[in-house]
Amino acid sequence: MTTVNPAADAYAFLNGSKGADATGSSQELGQNEFLRLMIAQLRNQDPFKPTDPTQFLSQLAQFSQVTSMQNVQSSIETLADSLRSTQVLNGTSLVGHDVLAPATRNTIEAGAQVKGAAEVPKGASTVDVVVRDSAGALVRRFSMPTGSGLQEFTWDGLDAQGNAVPAGTYDFEIIANVGGESIALDPMITTRVSSVTIDPSSGSLTLNTSTGAVPITDVRRVL
Repeated sequence: MTTVNPAADAYAFLNGSKGADATGSSQELGQNEFLRLMIAQLRNQDPFKPTDPTQFLSQLAQFSQVTSMQNVQSSIETLADSLRSTQVLNGTSLVGHDVLAPATRNTIEAGAQVKGAAEVPKGASTVDVVVRDSAGALVRRFSMPTGSGLQEFTWDGLDAQGNAVPAGTYDFEIIANVGGESIALDPMITTRVSSVTIDPSSGSLTLNTSTGAVPITDVRRVL
């Protein structure tokens, strides 16, 4: 009489010597293979020492959980791809539009206006916008509204002598005086979106503008 060893049979099955699929892959245990393995265990168990039925129920429950997790993962991946595509479509709709986002530098044409804004704290007595050229030389300093909250400013593209500045890159600082103390505020600049880029790994969307790359999450206003 041949002695049956269910453990050895299962080991051989899982390692590909039995029940390998048509492609020869033995690295994954599919649903059909799992069921065949359980049937083999039931058929080959020692009749004098039958396997506890609860063990099979436990195996079934574990397999069901794994299968459910795989299905959930697949659904999440499908949803992520869909959201990524939607984000790209939403991003392309911004091309040609102006957005307000944090920036300290902007590249402009000769004499072009620059619009921006800053969050002004309560109690500010003065708020000044300081414009410098790419060499760091002072080009213009002018005042903007002192009310608390988001306040806007416009630079007319002229220097302190009223001359139109040449095309180039200009830096912006915003300094508020609160209770006699000078506080640097974070400037925001209105700029036009020329194109969009999406990170294939994270799915994050970036807007390409004259102020540089702007993450979509940093956009404060779309105009």
